[in-house]
Amino acid sequence: MSSSLFINLDGEPILEKEVLGYGRSGVVVLRRGTAVKIPLRHPWSTETDVELNIHVIQREQDVYRRLSPTVDNQLDGVVPYIELYPKATHLAHMKNGDLRVYLEVNNKPPLALQISWFRQMAQALKQIHDRHVLIADIASRNFLLDSNLSVKFCDFTEASILPFGTAMETVDDNGYSIQTDIGQLGAVMYEVVTGGQRCQFDLFKDNLPNDGRARWPHRDSLPSTEGLWLGPIIERCWIEGGFQNAHYLSQALNAIVDLEHAPRAEKQSMNGSKLFPTLVQYLTTGSRP
Repeated sequence: MSSSLFINLDGEPILEKEVLGYGRSGVVVLRRGTAVKIPLRHPWSTETDVELNIHVIQREQDVYRRLSPTVDNQLDGVVPYIELYPKATHLAHMKNGDLRVYLEVNNKPPLALQISWFRQMAQALKQIHDRHVLIADIASRNFLLDSNLSVKFCDFTEASILPFGTAMETVDDNGYSIQTDIGQLGAVMYEVVTGGQRCQFDLFKDNLPNDGRARWPHRDSLPSTEGLWLGPIIERCWIEGGFQNAHYLSQALNAIVDLEHAPRAEKQSMNGSKLFPTLVQYLTTGSRP
């Protein structure tokens, strides 16, 4: 019998079949239909390692409390929490797993599903920023899909909780901002529309080893969006200030849906990357004509 990679805080091994996922500080296990996130502990972990991971879990719980002060009033685009314990976070089990793994198996989701995901992501990001939180680590692995294939943010271990009243459009938290969140979300959108091609919006690519400040990546470090469905929107995500905030990104994505329901004559008025006049104005100014 092979040894377990993880053990719980009582020193008991965690069976591989129980593990839903893990990261640098936590492991998520399935217990009686609930996803339980506990501090990461390997057989070789030191007590200091475990204490640091407990601290990360508790800090993430503070983010959940900021986003949703009570279990009865939670954000629609965030994995719901069921209970927050001192050393464990109980979350709703998302039965379709994480978005990255889903794309490995289903690399060509229908366009209607893709745009639905992107609208959910942008709307949730707007609400998260409205609660004065920066996520700082938006990636396809950090989105989960529920039984209806709705997409939810799920990892806030790198998030920053800012004071109420912070001017979110100008805040700079050691380089992190609402703009870096939008840039990372653009990379997730790129992965989805390309059928799972990995894209990293690397905020530390050109940093010196001791430089921990996040910096906007050079455009040539990111792939081309030419000819991609939603390429103009993704491109705007990768221009610092391309969208003033997540609300304008959300409106641009909503305009895509408006186009789908527009009369044929209006659809035929599209010209190249100019999806149609309303969308173009969203992309350039963030306002409706």
